[in-house]
Amino acid sequence: MSQIDLQPGFDFQQAGKEVLKIEREGLDQLEQYINTDFSAACEKMFYCQGKVVVMGMGKSGHIGKKMAATFASTGTPSFFVHPGEASHGDLGMVSPQDIVIAISNSGESNEIQALIPVLKRLQVPLICITSRPDSSMGKAADIHLCVKVPQEACPLGLAPTSSTTATLVMGDALAVALLKARGFTAEDFALSHPGGALGRKLLLRVSDIMHSGDEIPHVSKDASLRDALLEITRKNMGMTVICDSLMKIEGIFTDGDLRRVFDMGVDLHSLNIADVMTVGGIRVRPSLLAVDALNLMQSRHITSVLVADGDQLLGVVHMHDMLRAGVV
Repeated sequence: MSQIDLQPGFDFQQAGKEVLKIEREGLDQLEQYINTDFSAACEKMFYCQGKVVVMGMGKSGHIGKKMAATFASTGTPSFFVHPGEASHGDLGMVSPQDIVIAISNSGESNEIQALIPVLKRLQVPLICITSRPDSSMGKAADIHLCVKVPQEACPLGLAPTSSTTATLVMGDALAVALLKARGFTAEDFALSHPGGALGRKLLLRVSDIMHSGDEIPHVSKDASLRDALLEITRKNMGMTVICDSLMKIEGIFTDGDLRRVFDMGVDLHSLNIADVMTVGGIRVRPSLLAVDALNLMQSRHITSVLVADGDQLLGVVHMHDMLRAGVV
């Protein structure tokens, strides 16, 4: 391609703002298409016993892939099938229990039209999203969703811009409407995102990250302050639990408590841990979400919390454990 000189005074920012203006106007027109057809499409998808199969060619295909991904992550099982590949075997992925959403701005996609007779024979419900209800796909659809914009943001009127944005938003509207209808929760969302930060926050329990067994810093009530300090140093958690032989909690002693003992000006060698411990200690149950334990620690300005069943010590969780687990 030959080098083209930039026009003198060309304003990239103004060109970008014009695109935003045109696409906003396109979205303003979209509300009229959230109508009875939209409700029918949502109901059909809500009661679907199989999966929602999304198809589209070119830019519509890229939008369709995102649409299917959004459905799948918000409680509507879905996947994308390329129409060209569907004609060469991938249509076998579609069953009579499924629903097909076919996307084409013109409604005249040859690759999708070639599939419609087979879908009809399989009695697979067909939802078509186009800008023309009177198109071939619009007429063949069981339910037609119109997505029509006044103009493309492309000044040539050729590159799909406003139309693909509007189709993407229509897909989001379907997904979110279904999410609300299903009573889909944040924890449900996390189940499909176990590797992400949200999954770690919403699925991880205190029991998954707590220190237990020999890793728990603990001493008996009869231990000297020196013994308690050695245990704090060995376990490297900035605290130790004071408990009996059956691991019943009697108190807690932290490095913060040690600083207060120094301020008292007493003979450190003569003290037992029972003389300076804090009775009880803040505790949580092992089934508590780690993020809730973190919120408790932050609100109480503490760096560790006991994990217990009543007075029975089960483990200890430190703020560093939250950091390592990605909860923070």
